[in-house]
Amino acid sequence: MTDSAPHRSPQPTPESEKLNLKTKLAFGAGDLGTAITANILAFFWSVFLTNVVGLSAGLAGYIRLLSGIWDAINDPFVGTLTDKTRSRWGRRHPWMIFGAIPLGVFFFLHWIVPHFSSDPVANQWGLFWFNLVIAILFNTAYTAVNLPYSALTPELTQDYNERTSLNSFRFAFSISGSILSLILAQIIFSLIKNNSAQQYLVLGGVCAVLSILPVYWCVWGTRDRMAIVEAQHQRTNHSESLPFGEQLKIVFNNRPFLFVIGIYLFSWCGVQITASIIPYFVVSWMGLPQPVSAQIALAVQGTALVMLFVWSRISERVGKKAVYFMGMSLWIIAQAGLFFLQPGQVVLMYFLGIIAGFGVSTAYLIPWSMIPDVIELDELTTGQRREGIFYGFMVLLQKIGLALALFLVLKALGWAGYISGTGNVIPTQPPSALLAIRIAIGPLPTICLICGLVLTYFYPITREVHAEIMLQLQQKREEL
Repeated sequence: MTDSAPHRSPQPTPESEKLNLKTKLAFGAGDLGTAITANILAFFWSVFLTNVVGLSAGLAGYIRLLSGIWDAINDPFVGTLTDKTRSRWGRRHPWMIFGAIPLGVFFFLHWIVPHFSSDPVANQWGLFWFNLVIAILFNTAYTAVNLPYSALTPELTQDYNERTSLNSFRFAFSISGSILSLILAQIIFSLIKNNSAQQYLVLGGVCAVLSILPVYWCVWGTRDRMAIVEAQHQRTNHSESLPFGEQLKIVFNNRPFLFVIGIYLFSWCGVQITASIIPYFVVSWMGLPQPVSAQIALAVQGTALVMLFVWSRISERVGKKAVYFMGMSLWIIAQAGLFFLQPGQVVLMYFLGIIAGFGVSTAYLIPWSMIPDVIELDELTTGQRREGIFYGFMVLLQKIGLALALFLVLKALGWAGYISGTGNVIPTQPPSALLAIRIAIGPLPTICLICGLVLTYFYPITREVHAEIMLQLQQKREEL
């Protein structure tokens, strides 16, 4: 417990002991592969659909919307199923073991450009349905791996500060995966010139392999710790499983959980909207080559990686809310500045990217370190631990909001007259499309970040509140 805990502290349990470095590294590795795939899709898939596949911005937007909604819908169901899973590998690990290979395969299929018809309209719809189906299959595999992995966090440790440390390892690997994917993009784009379709196909193949292997490292490295946790879970969790509707009611009656959902949603809308629009901004507004967008992303992610551990240490002193406020304030300044950036101001563009990285790291770190605290409040109230359902609904609402945001951005580009390209042809965009791109990279994410700050201000679980929750939980467990 922290120094601010009450005088009577609960005795350590297998879940609340400090974690060793091996376990933290293995846990962190679990987010490496999924981060590689998610980052490549965030930065390149929209522009791939419009400028390589040749889909209209509107159809590309519908693919992102429909696949995103499916991705959201399957989360609570997978979360509930993982809570009910019983196997010799525990509740979470079987999903990761059997979902890893489909994750890599379906990711690779994103970057294939088939030809369905000589009729342009028929070919457009063939490409639309192909990409939509592949995206749905990939999102199913992604959920089967990533959601059970996320639910490991509150099970590995119940210590308030140790969870922040654990998440710093997770997102160090996550950001490292994002950086690695962007470096690979730079290398592949420089080696394969004048063939955009082949560039993305090779990048997809390499990243598909890299997405699979770290999942098995995570399972192997956390298996001993999770065996202890599963044994403890079987001894203490004697409650009958509630129907799904009752679980849903409990989840949404948990007021702090609603705050965490909102904080996470607005933070990641800011991240993902910026990531998806950067290639358009760099090429169409700044007039720079496509690889520069990967360099800007590297500046953001590299800074975020360095700051991740800095923010984690600061959080131990001042708390999660204060760290989030500091990081988001810097990010808002950088994000708003991008709107006023003019072609030729390349150095300033890189500088704003670095400043944004200070805030992006808190978007990774803080919301995910808040959710375990909310789960323990639910356990205190109901007597059950339902990590899967909480993580499932958190990600469900986040993904629905994100899918709608990306859909509206791409639809706005279409309404503004954005001209799709094919292959290596880069059309000159009309002023209306350029304005839409600038709004999407500046004011729109800024509004999201401000909303996240407002919700963080009212978030009720402080270190002191969490310590009291844990004390009461310990007392209840001793009575069993």
